[in-house]
Amino acid sequence: MVSQLEVPNRSTPLALPHAIEGIIQVFTSSHRSFFTNVMAQALRIAGQGTSVLVVQFLKGGIGQGYRHPVQLGQHLDWIRCDLPRCIDSADVEENEAIALRALWHHTQVVVSEGKYSMVVLDELSLAINFGLISEVEVLNFLQQRPAQVDVILTGPDMPQSILDIADQITELRRTRRP
Repeated sequence: MVSQLEVPNRSTPLALPHAIEGIIQVFTSSHRSFFTNVMAQALRIAGQGTSVLVVQFLKGGIGQGYRHPVQLGQHLDWIRCDLPRCIDSADVEENEAIALRALWHHTQVVVSEGKYSMVVLDELSLAINFGLISEVEVLNFLQQRPAQVDVILTGPDMPQSILDIADQITELRRTRRP
């Protein structure tokens, strides 16, 4: 009996028999700043060579904006809104609303181009609840994104319409122990 192994030709890329579809994950909590594990997940995935975009919609204070992303490693781009402060209410100045809309538009464009495999939209629920980003626009974005893109949304009081289409929902809560 003779056995022979075939070695795959390395000049052709490895193709899976089916496309891998991205998922929508929601991390929600009644408290802000409970999303360290989401950032850890993004860093871990980027460290494995997957392109990741982290967008912080309501964090400001460092004069960053989408034109000046911070690159953490080779595969993680982190952008904040170009704001002089962090937004904590629906009461924003016109230039702050414009900066936030510009960041949202930029996010939609780069995701539609397929540049990233994972996108973290930090505190997006607050931006929706403050009336700064339309819930309908977010739903359209999630439905029209490239099929292989994973999206993580964070924030308190996530709209029910987003929870309804999420593949995974993680609710973080504070517990008290004596």
